[in-house]
Amino acid sequence: MALLKRAAQGVREMPSNAAWLVNRLAGSTDSVGEATETVATRARDQARRLGEAVATATPAGGDPIAVRLKRAQDAADRARDAEERAVEAAQDAKARAEHALHVSERATARIEDVARDSAREEQRRIRKTEKEAEELIRRERAAAKADAERRRREAHAEVASEVESAEGDAEAAQQRAEELVEDARERMAEAKRLAEEASDAALRAVEEASRQAQRLDEDARHQERKADGRVDLAEDLRARTAATSERATRHAGRGGGNGSLRSYTKSELVELASAAGIRGRSRMTKDDLVLAIERASR
Repeated sequence: MALLKRAAQGVREMPSNAAWLVNRLAGSTDSVGEATETVATRARDQARRLGEAVATATPAGGDPIAVRLKRAQDAADRARDAEERAVEAAQDAKARAEHALHVSERATARIEDVARDSAREEQRRIRKTEKEAEELIRRERAAAKADAERRRREAHAEVASEVESAEGDAEAAQQRAEELVEDARERMAEAKRLAEEASDAALRAVEEASRQAQRLDEDARHQERKADGRVDLAEDLRARTAATSERATRHAGRGGGNGSLRSYTKSELVELASAAGIRGRSRMTKDDLVLAIERASR
């Protein structure tokens, strides 16, 4: 009976001891808590049923106590096996959890290493790109400067060529102008000489015409009493005066100038203008008469 009591008490206490041990092993990990609790609960229920069976067993009727003890022992063995399996499972779960932790730590370290390497590579590539950009800018600046210098030299050469050509044209034009001025001087001198000759000829013609007019006037006075003859004499005088003026004009047409005409009186210039057929001579000034006679003589 004492043995039976101890066996029953050990069987009753065994599930709680197994649960305590399993809980101690499973306390280091959360991933196997539910599995360990399930195994401990199953063992606790099985032992509880076994204890209840032993506690309520009587010698009379049913299976013998030894059989029941044997069953209890078998159940206890199975409970220990289950406990051992639970402990092994808990240990395996703990090992796996620690392995997962190590893997997670290694993964975190790997990620940090990759991030550092990526940051270093990024900085390296940025510095490389900046150096390449600086080198490209330096080359482009040098090329632009060389191109600007080349364009400046070309522009200077082109401008120098244009200036030289313009200066050559200006010198040629100046030489041509000097030649034309000299030719104009010669022509002016010749015109002046011819004008003086024409003026002298015109003066002589006017003097001759004046003398003829005086003679005609004397003749006209002698013929005052003869009205018809007087008209004819006047017409003859006009015709002779026009002819004389025409000869003077033709003679003056061989030259130009006004060297001697300005020494005439206005009345004498009016007579010359009349002989030359110049209209509006009575309203002209002395200078206008000189210019008109010169144009008519030319």
